[in-house]
Amino acid sequence: MYHYPQVQVGRFIDRPNRFIAHALVAGKEITAHVKNTGRGKEVLLPLVEVALSYQPSPKRKTDYDLIAVKKGTDPGFWINIDSQVPNALAADGIRSGQILLPKLKGNITLVKREVVFEDSKFDIYIETDQGEQAFVEVKGMTLENNGLGAFPDAPTLRGLKHVEGLRRAIQAGYQGYVLFIIQFEPVTSATIHQQMQPALAAAILSGQREGLTVLAYNCVVTPGTIAVKGSIPFELDQEFIDPND
Repeated sequence: MYHYPQVQVGRFIDRPNRFIAHALVAGKEITAHVKNTGRGKEVLLPLVEVALSYQPSPKRKTDYDLIAVKKGTDPGFWINIDSQVPNALAADGIRSGQILLPKLKGNITLVKREVVFEDSKFDIYIETDQGEQAFVEVKGMTLENNGLGAFPDAPTLRGLKHVEGLRRAIQAGYQGYVLFIIQFEPVTSATIHQQMQPALAAAILSGQREGLTVLAYNCVVTPGTIAVKGSIPFELDQEFIDPND
């Protein structure tokens, strides 16, 4: 579980650009750094509840980080929007055995962050006691509609490059995984937002035929914490209806 320091709940005002947002906290308007460059238009609505971590520093331009937003009411649920936390959750989950990597036969002996293969830098590199080697590319998922989670919420050339890199790694004898960390709890399955980026869906389909494994795990989220919960089915052929359309 990841805990954020000094969390306060406020109300979202607006987002002048992808890096900052304005919010009301204890009746005062503050400026916060948005820890996610995705669009988030379906959740960052005027006056919705948001969670902000107060981390003042002379080296920072803002004293707050916007880390989560509440979607819906009665009771609604929290979506963590910190794009940096999925990698840490994934590495810890793999080390502890909470996140399982099918096709690996041996016991994991090494989990290393940010390892380069050819022209790609993958989030996690794995070795086992049977000499197996694997790369895991981690993607945070924050887009949801009617219990279906989807990635991406904006076109991602970087994500497409990583899938192509994993396909080459598989051809070279490595195991390859795409691991979606779903940054909210109420979800029944996960998919690719094919209308947003059909090339990514096509690359993943080709990769799956070549041995690429795609996994999805949801998370329990509160305003100040996020923890991996469990495995969620990934189904590429599901149609996702964008709530922003």
